[in-house]
Amino acid sequence: MHSGNMNETTNLKDQADAFRGSPALLHEMMRSFTALARTLNLTQAVQELGSTRQTVRRHINQLEEAMQFKLFDVEHRRYALTDAGARAIAPAQMLLDQGEVWFRGQYDSVDGMVRFSYENTQGWKLHQQELPISVAWTCRSELLRTALKAWALSEGRLECPQLTRIRPYILAYRDIPDGWICTEVGEKSFYSNWFGWAQARSSVGRNLSQFQGGEQFASLADGPFRDISATHGIRMDQMMVETRAEDDGPKNCILFDRLLMGVRMPDDSPAIVSVVDRACKVRILGVDDNVLERIPERAKADFAL
Repeated sequence: MHSGNMNETTNLKDQADAFRGSPALLHEMMRSFTALARTLNLTQAVQELGSTRQTVRRHINQLEEAMQFKLFDVEHRRYALTDAGARAIAPAQMLLDQGEVWFRGQYDSVDGMVRFSYENTQGWKLHQQELPISVAWTCRSELLRTALKAWALSEGRLECPQLTRIRPYILAYRDIPDGWICTEVGEKSFYSNWFGWAQARSSVGRNLSQFQGGEQFASLADGPFRDISATHGIRMDQMMVETRAEDDGPKNCILFDRLLMGVRMPDDSPAIVSVVDRACKVRILGVDDNVLERIPERAKADFAL
């Protein structure tokens, strides 16, 4: 090996060792990685970051040295993600987004359950708190209880007779390279009641970033979705959203309990089913009980045994 290459390798290792003790530098490296991963164009990434080509290249080299695998293949100045790089994008973006929300004092843990708040530039607001699965048994929602029982009986298979009764009340998602895409919207679901059936069914084919919360919310939601997809498990959350049913309509506050369930498609690929019902009790720390009085009547799922 030429001495110049040896010196370069040594310098990268020294730099990698140095940034392990510098969270601020690590944050900038992750920003460089996610920007270049999104654009696959060094010039565009530099413009987005307000940085320099040299800095972005150095950040990528340092990350690759520290992580001990390549994030990008570069040929004729064209960038392409390696398989390892593609797997690293979502966790990196989620950590950046979680860090931003945490820095605003809006991401914490309550009795081991994650709670966070989020507001996008259009004024869409969300408060979300993870709940014990036992809430599905103790709340008043027959829909959530029936869905949980049906999921267990179906052994996690979406196309199963046991799920037939709740199928009109679900939203289903599949994971594709562009994120979690909506594949099914039940005509009797909470979502369809709130937005109307015509608008609700137009959500089929959209990924989470194209819903009202936008890209940062999609990134925050990605972690729980991937956990459920990988474990084929279940999760309960309570969510309070300030939103509009119509673009020119009034802003309303809606409060609901959401059950996420990992399922498998007929080809054995993973998917996620979401079942939502109106909350009858405020369980999000810091949210006043009087919010229940302000929820519009249409914000519910009409389920009957």
